Order: sequence, then structure tokens, then C-alpha cells
Amino acid sequence: MRDQTILVVEDDPKIRSLLRNVLEDEGARVLEAETAAQVIQAVLNSKLDLMTLDIHLGADNGVDVARQVRTVSQVPIIMVTGKDDVIDKVVGLEVGADDYITKPFHVREVIARIRSVLRRTGTASATTQTATDASSESATVHFSFDGMTAFPDQLELIDRDNTACDLTSGDFKLLSVFLSSPKRVLSRDQLMDMTGGVEWSPLDRTIDNQVARLRKKIERDPSHPKLIKTVRGIGYTFACEVKTVQSSGSSVKSA
Repeated sequence: MRDQTILVVEDDPKIRSLLRNVLEDEGARVLEAETAAQVIQAVLNSKLDLMTLDIHLGADNGVDVARQVRTVSQVPIIMVTGKDDVIDKVVGLEVGADDYITKPFHVREVIARIRSVLRRTGTASATTQTATDASSESATVHFSFDGMTAFPDQLELIDRDNTACDLTSGDFKLLSVFLSSPKRVLSRDQLMDMTGGVEWSPLDRTIDNQVARLRKKIERDPSHPKLIKTVRGIGYTFACEVKTVQSSGSSVKSA
């Protein structure tokens, strides 16, 4: 977290000050905002590594703010919600948030979740940079499945109509886990661990919400999923055949 820039979006000055102090103690550079206009200005004018976004911002709605941010940036977003705001959590994840924190929160949970999201997105950034710096002679690998193509080095998914599919970094991380383990049953614990998330508990719906969001973006009929299937009482499995293809076009693996 050291030397990374985090935007704290919160209209309660006490909570905003608490988050600033906690994050600065971890070595982060902290910016603050309390309105939608200030958020968009910060996103456009600063190089942010992550933002925490309170879902209730006085006159502004955090979900709407997240939706606006996603039109101009893919900065990782952690929503801050009330204890019983289940619908807000789900909607927040659906519009592109990468995780959420529930009030009242413990500072250790805040740090753990921020580190988790930064680890996921930081790994993705490192992967992209490595691919960019690699020799042009080195073959890149992509995954082909059900008429779609995923390019890990570009964090890009091409849809069946040959257009880019709008995935968040969290969406792509989860998809990558499934593509690397097709037709294998993965528990929620395994998925949380493989996507770099914090420890999962039976009451935690993070993975379920992320799967639901990903299904909406890759399934032909999300209400009757054929790609990501639920394994009752355990977790999920990616039921589709996946082909791993080199840039030369030669298939190197199928599962």
C-alpha cells in the first residue's frame, strides 16, 4: 500500500479522518471527496490506485457515483455500506465495484480488503506491464470459449459479436480463475483464495455476487447459466470447453 494513492469518498468528516489516518499509517497517499462532483474531478485529475466509496453521500447516491466513475475509469472501487444494505451491496457490485466494507467496520478489515483489491489489481497491472515489455517475438496466449476470447495480457474479453466486453478487474480475475481450471469444481474458499480475496465465511456473499455479475456479462442466458454452473453446497464449476491458443493461432491445450 506504500506510495499508492487512495481516494476516500465519505461525507462524514469523522469517518473520513479515521480512514485517512489509518491509510496514511500504512504509507498511502490519501485524497478526500464528499460529493459526486469532487469524485469525478479527482478521478480525472489524479492517478488513483483505489477508492473507497460510501454508498450514502448526503444528496448523492454512491451507486450512481460508481456508475459515473466507470464511464471514465477502471479504478478499483470498494463500496462502504450499512450493515443491512444487502440490495445496495449487490447493486454496487453489479455496477462495477470490486468489493465492499460494511459499517460499522474494524480498521483491520478495511486494511485487509484494500490490500486484497490492490493485490488483485496490482498483479493485473504487473502482468500487463510484463507483457508490454516482452519481446515481440514472444508468443502471447489467449483463451477461447463459447465464441468468446479472453486476452489476459490485455485484461480484455472479446464478445461473440467481436466487441470488447466491459469487465472490471475483479470480473476478469474471477474469469481467469475459471478459464485456468475448466470443468473443475471450485469451492467458495478456493475461489476467494485464488482471486486474492480475504478469508471467506459461510455468511459472506462476495463470491456469489461476483459470479452473478460475471454471468450477466458472459452467459447467453444469465437466468439459465451454461458456462458457470452452481455445484450445490460446494461452489461453482466452469462447464465449458476452454482452448488455450498462442498468438500464432496454434492450439496448445483444450479442456
